[in-house]
Amino acid sequence: MKLQKIYFKAGLFRSSMIVAAAVGVSACSSIVEGTSQQVLVNANPAGADCVLEREGFTIGRVDPTPGSALVDKTKHDITIKCNMDAFHEATYINKSDIAGATFGNIVLGGGIGWIIDSASGADNKYTSPANITMVPLTQPVPPVQKSPNSHEDKDAEPSKPVS
Repeated sequence: MKLQKIYFKAGLFRSSMIVAAAVGVSACSSIVEGTSQQVLVNANPAGADCVLEREGFTIGRVDPTPGSALVDKTKHDITIKCNMDAFHEATYINKSDIAGATFGNIVLGGGIGWIIDSASGADNKYTSPANITMVPLTQPVPPVQKSPNSHEDKDAEPSKPVS
């Protein structure tokens, strides 16, 4: 009888350790990459005042460039608007993309890890640095600049200039 209790306790301990390990690995992106990110903003020329917006709300500011802002990661894109005397306003769309640890999370943690990371934003990332070119007022209005990870349809209409 005592031997059965020892085996039962050992099996229960082993099962508990396996569950704890699975939960620990399940939120891999949250642990590895976190739920926030520093976005470095470079403007050429340096010295611009840049505001980071998401869904119409200001979430950060870099003044002057170069500099960085800490932002929470979400599935929503960030619009960076930079201003500087004698230059047109420059707009850069920083697309939310999938973080590298997400694939490992799905393979190792299964659906649970992906759900946890998706809810927290940890499975997203933004391009950093965001390199923005300021155009002098003596030249035509520039088009909206997009992050290199932008996956837009090649047949889509070109972006409209910002005035």
